[in-house]
Amino acid sequence: MIRMHRAALAAAVVVCLSGCASIFNGATQPIAFSSAPDGAAMTITNRAGEAVHTGTTPSTVTLKRGAGYFKSEAYKVTMKKDGFADASQQVDSQVSGWYVANIMLGGLLGMLIIDPASGGMYTFPDAVKGTLAPSVVGAGGDVAAPTLVKAK
Repeated sequence: MIRMHRAALAAAVVVCLSGCASIFNGATQPIAFSSAPDGAAMTITNRAGEAVHTGTTPSTVTLKRGAGYFKSEAYKVTMKKDGFADASQQVDSQVSGWYVANIMLGGLLGMLIIDPASGGMYTFPDAVKGTLAPSVVGAGGDVAAPTLVKAK
């Protein structure tokens, strides 16, 4: 009986001292990238302009949520395919609902230290889709602008 109370107390302490968002979200997030048409070459660069992934669509890529203490990561995705105009899209994060749960559960350390340091307080859309427009060169040499669609 005493062991059970100690275990319950230890679990309560862990919940109160840890970050809800870091527990439920983690420091990274898988994001599904796709394009219309499929098979586009894709490059993902981070906030610092460093290429963190290159590949082709469709693809699921696991990306870091944070870029530093209280600083979310942001990514730029560029998709290219022969016969189509290049498409670029910014992928930004939002504050996760689990981060706000720190207030309700009394996780002051989680709110001020753990979640901001790990990046767990941020979340990205689950899926990003780029639509590449066919390259159409007009009379003035203009190329058709790409249309991008961001799915959540």
